[in-house]
Amino acid sequence: MPRKENKEREASTAGIITETGSARKNKTGSWRSSTPEITEKCAGCGMCVWVCPEGGIKIVEKEGKRRAVIDYDYCKGCLVCIKECPVKAIVLRKGDKK
Repeated sequence: MPRKENKEREASTAGIITETGSARKNKTGSWRSSTPEITEKCAGCGMCVWVCPEGGIKIVEKEGKRRAVIDYDYCKGCLVCIKECPVKAIVLRKGDKK
């Protein structure tokens, strides 16, 4: 008996990511419609890192102080970080997207 072609299976695999780490290759910051900005009030707690769906925020040490830094190449402007910051150190930047 000849095997049937499974077109449904072919269609379902079109959107599957087959390679790990591929999100870092696709800079999605150009999709951003809003821009968060981290102020001097940042305590470096890392809450924003945990809630960022794009992994676009990291904690760095500057002059002996931990502080969050946004990588705008990946920030889509969802603003979840603003809502979740416990010290309200992230604000919406007015004007341009970067």
